[in-house]
Amino acid sequence: MCGIAGIYNFRGGGEVAPDALESMISVLRHRGPDGFGFHTDRAIGLAHARLSIIDIEGGRQPIHNEDSTVWITFNGEIFNYKELIEGLNKRGHRFHTKSDTEVIIHLYEDFGTKCLEYLNGQFAFALWDGKEEALFIARDRVGIRPLFYTLAGGALLFASEIKSLFTDRRVAREIDIHALDHVFTFWMTVPPRTAFKDILELPAGHHMVVKGGKVTVEKYWDLDFTQDRAAGKESDYAEELKELLLDSVRLQLRADVPVGAYLSGGIDSSVITALTKKFTATPLRTFSVNFDDKTYDESRYQEQMIDHLKTDHSTVNCSYSDIGRIFPEVVWHAEKPVVRTAPAPLYLLSRLVRESGYKVVLTGEGADEILAGYDIFKELKVRRFLEKGPGSGLRPLILKRLYPYLAHSPVRSLAYAEAFFAADTSGYPGEYYSHIPRWNTTSKIKPFFSDSCKNILNGHRSTDELSALLPGSFCGYDDLSRAQYIEIKTLLSGYLLSSQGDRVAMAHSIESRYPFLDHRVMEFCAKLPPNMRMSALTEKYILKESMRDLLPDSIIRRTKQPYMAPDSKSFFNGKSFGYVEELLSEEYVRSTGYFNPELVTLLVKKCRQSPVLGFKDNMAIVGILSTLLLHDLFVANFDLRGGTAIDRTIGGGCYAVKV
Repeated sequence: MCGIAGIYNFRGGGEVAPDALESMISVLRHRGPDGFGFHTDRAIGLAHARLSIIDIEGGRQPIHNEDSTVWITFNGEIFNYKELIEGLNKRGHRFHTKSDTEVIIHLYEDFGTKCLEYLNGQFAFALWDGKEEALFIARDRVGIRPLFYTLAGGALLFASEIKSLFTDRRVAREIDIHALDHVFTFWMTVPPRTAFKDILELPAGHHMVVKGGKVTVEKYWDLDFTQDRAAGKESDYAEELKELLLDSVRLQLRADVPVGAYLSGGIDSSVITALTKKFTATPLRTFSVNFDDKTYDESRYQEQMIDHLKTDHSTVNCSYSDIGRIFPEVVWHAEKPVVRTAPAPLYLLSRLVRESGYKVVLTGEGADEILAGYDIFKELKVRRFLEKGPGSGLRPLILKRLYPYLAHSPVRSLAYAEAFFAADTSGYPGEYYSHIPRWNTTSKIKPFFSDSCKNILNGHRSTDELSALLPGSFCGYDDLSRAQYIEIKTLLSGYLLSSQGDRVAMAHSIESRYPFLDHRVMEFCAKLPPNMRMSALTEKYILKESMRDLLPDSIIRRTKQPYMAPDSKSFFNGKSFGYVEELLSEEYVRSTGYFNPELVTLLVKKCRQSPVLGFKDNMAIVGILSTLLLHDLFVANFDLRGGTAIDRTIGGGCYAVKV
């Protein structure tokens, strides 16, 4: 995994300055600590920061074709590169390296932008076609690897992370108020919008062509839940899913360095670890997070899998203070506000992996989205049932099936539960029925906005931008499939694979891989009958059936506990953090203009005094604090001294972020 950056000067813009490229790529050193590479050709400049995983000796980038007319800077992995090389050799192509990157160049020579159809991988790249004088930029199908761009000073600038764009003085740094509305609804920004004005994100499954001063962005892949085949046997579905996952794991274990795995104790990571064990001759290295607060700890399930697979395991223990201490670094890497602290323990976990001498880990991310593993999908079924049978005596039993892992669950009281699930759907298009309760809860942060922000947002509907991502076939999907599609387009791509995925892993130069997100696996699951994904209220039903011979029954049957971390207590647990005191002060809150300082002060007082907070208050304090950190880091105090990676102190000396 790597970092990429570049500049394309439009007509009359002249040659790209090498020092500008150096500044852009230097700030991405964490993504590629093994060396930098550059290529300039008149109006184009490409830069690369390398994390060497495949073809360690010969895979330095940017890489070119036989006659040096096509150049590429690439972030990611093409897992089926060996098969592609074999086919391209037969077509007469000559390879200068053994790198997976070079296959993209030769595929492009043969198929143009259609080359993306042949790639099984996770990637973001920029390819310069010197003959056509065209820049081709693309991102993987699901959005595992990031890619941002902006137009400034007669040039298009692009990079793996936004901070790289900010090293160019032509690029303004201003938080987008509409983006805050997105985050405080969906937990993410709907692409192409990002947290910053005029900084755009290339959406997952899209590519861009820049030629003759024209910028064209097109979708090349999407997941289709249309049920267009006859139902089959359950045993056949289970076997096919197992074979697809086996092949996905086999491909994603390809590397010239050792590959480890995350092992949380849940079924998803347990499946990937068990399948990995089948392809690993040496003792498998696994890693996990444990929590001092046992509400969030899954160590007893981790121990069952460690004993079952005999893995060589390492654990990082996470306390309230650990999260509070590293939270500014998490926001620096996330480059957007977050409403939960969950990325912070994963930041510590990736550091443990790096300190253990590993660069690559497999994880179970994606299974919940493609196989209906979340409570939001159960909520959908329960809400539909309550609407159809308001007098049913089964209501208490069904409601108690939800949130059994929460100490303060909303279903402990039947009356409260029914009120909780009777979501106000006004103001939302009907197709978002499944997600309205979550979005309503998250939107309770918005009353903390300042009057000026509320005026900017007056009449704005974030769902209008989300609706632009929906395919024409969406309205024909069943309820569950609609909910899954929305979850994949919002939480998965914009939060889990970003703030909890690429950003906190690459902060310590760790490449995370996701076998469940192999596009073949995703496409298979999308075509499964809905009751194979969720049977009654049994989540990931067909996955559990397919893995019964590989996993202990206790893991398959265990109650799902979604990954979470302590929120408010991480900042208000008796230990004082200077940056929390400063950024949440009335004076600082007022100076930034995003939030009402009096209301924030009341919230801070509540956080200090209340041992237990609800979802709304926990999300509000984390969302507000992360927004203020984002402002302090990127708007008020951004100074990379030409892009050189340095240690510095930000925010009046109250915290330090290593960049």
